[in-house]
Amino acid sequence: MREINEQAIQLVAEKAQVIRQDIIKMLGEAGSGHTGGSLSAADIVACLYFWEMHIDPARPQWEERDRFVLSKGHAAPVLYAALAEKGFFPKAELARLRKIGSPLQGHPDMRKVSGVEASTGSLGQGISWATGMALAARIDSRDYRVYTLLGDGELEEGLVWEAVMAAGHQRLDQLVAIVDYNGLQIDGPLGEVLSPEPIADKFRAFNWQTLEINGHDYREIMQALSSARQTKGRPTAIVARTIKGRGCSFMENRAEWHGVAPNREQVEEALSELR
Repeated sequence: MREINEQAIQLVAEKAQVIRQDIIKMLGEAGSGHTGGSLSAADIVACLYFWEMHIDPARPQWEERDRFVLSKGHAAPVLYAALAEKGFFPKAELARLRKIGSPLQGHPDMRKVSGVEASTGSLGQGISWATGMALAARIDSRDYRVYTLLGDGELEEGLVWEAVMAAGHQRLDQLVAIVDYNGLQIDGPLGEVLSPEPIADKFRAFNWQTLEINGHDYREIMQALSSARQTKGRPTAIVARTIKGRGCSFMENRAEWHGVAPNREQVEEALSELR
């Protein structure tokens, strides 16, 4: 079992800061992309890649590896930044985000990017894919775990709840779904667009262990992931309260930063806050 200590927390915090810096740099260079939801998920993704998951960049197809599926595929920058920092591909590639001929497009492509487990983008499909992976692990008698990260606006998709129902029914305890609950989507506040509340209660109703945490508190994230590992007979949902645009004061809690990239001056301002 992974140990939760100050050294582990410090490492993850440092990696999350690097991931945020790389998100800003690559989006600034690309001139387009999804900033707010990439930044809100950085702490969660850092905990997964630099503390929780059993993965090996030298063996991206290792059969016993844990799997991560970015169900909110538009937040690809946070995934690319983590994969590059982990060593799946050179960090220089990040500067080619969304460029013609680059493998790093606006949504992740498993055929082109080492470490990407699923080509996602159409919301709701990622958790469905992850459910299938977890079921395959059971059928094949393998111990790997499957993690998927959803946006809160994504929960408005009916396909999400079909997968949640199936995973609960199948008691897929190797599956962990994390909701990046920043309360904002591209059109505005979640409650004004189409509220999926009560989120936690819905997961519980479908036989999921459900934990509600601060998605920027590393210890809480780690404790939730540890609880998921110890839980048998049902999947785990982690509803993580986050701040859209986390780390950049002029972006935080502003829906307009959902799908907008920073300009050169904003890049410098953001990086000055993230140093």
